[in-house]
Amino acid sequence: MCIKVKNTWKVAGGTLSQCEHQSKSTKTGMRFSVFIPGDVPGNAKIPGIYYLSGLTCTDENFCQKAGAFPSAAKHKVALILPDTSPRGSDIPGIGVTLCTSSSCV
Repeated sequence: MCIKVKNTWKVAGGTLSQCEHQSKSTKTGMRFSVFIPGDVPGNAKIPGIYYLSGLTCTDENFCQKAGAFPSAAKHKVALILPDTSPRGSDIPGIGVTLCTSSSCV
């Protein structure tokens, strides 16, 4: 799998990278972000937490709203934040109507 780094930012003393790759299962481009705390040697193994956003959320939702980077940096924990919704027009099941209670959105 080829992973392309799209953007990199310094955040809370660590590095946040937004990446993309081509998904074999959806045959579309998929995006994810990874936060690596600072002061971690390049080959060190550290724990990681995967955060799976809800339907239609992107990797950016967590990055912008959670406020978790300072704690992850303090405890030397990586954060892996995939975009959980495939983006593309020809994916089976995409475009279905979502219903809550008696109203559809």
